[in-house]
Amino acid sequence: MAGSYTDSLPTHIFNGGYNGSVMHKRLLHHYFALLRPLNYWYFLVAFFISLTISVVALRQNNIEAIHLRNRVLAVDQQNGDVESALRSLRLYIYGHMNTNLATPNGVYPPIQLKYRYDRLVQVEKDRVNSVNSQVYTDAQHICEQLYPHSLSGGPRVPCIQDYVTKNGAKEQPIPDSLYKFAFIPPFWSPDFAGWSLVVSALLLLLFVVRYSLDRWFKYNFQSHN
Repeated sequence: MAGSYTDSLPTHIFNGGYNGSVMHKRLLHHYFALLRPLNYWYFLVAFFISLTISVVALRQNNIEAIHLRNRVLAVDQQNGDVESALRSLRLYIYGHMNTNLATPNGVYPPIQLKYRYDRLVQVEKDRVNSVNSQVYTDAQHICEQLYPHSLSGGPRVPCIQDYVTKNGAKEQPIPDSLYKFAFIPPFWSPDFAGWSLVVSALLLLLFVVRYSLDRWFKYNFQSHN
């Protein structure tokens, strides 16, 4: 008897599920073989190396900022070009991360020019003394004209005192902005420390992705066996 139509069809049509599973398994083996040389432990080791470099670079940034701050303080003590030293410190802090000089238990702002403050105080004292000296001289002349015949204990002395009180100068507090400074570093900076952190983050991401793929491939191998 002649065979039926279905007897003449290729066997793989009826075994499509099996052949599909085999093909899927072969693809998994192929891609897993491609990824096998990129062991995820390589990425983890590289991540820790890069992270160590990042920590060293960040520490170096902070050390350099402290060095520049100390230079500012030394120049201030010597009454040198404080503005140039401050400019160098400010530009460095603004261009490098981890350069915040403030500490939890330290003074704030962290940059305080003691010797500049002392000089400004002395300048203010000299200004007040100069003004008051001239005011006292003017008071004598004016009160002498008002009370030319006044003797000791007369109205001339109260006149002078009243004039000095009304026109005399008083010492003004020194504005903080003249001797106190705080420069805020960026959250991230495109320097060696910043880029090494980026590399560390990428290596950690690659480790996570590669490890996840490894788990996924092994799970699929087991599920198709």
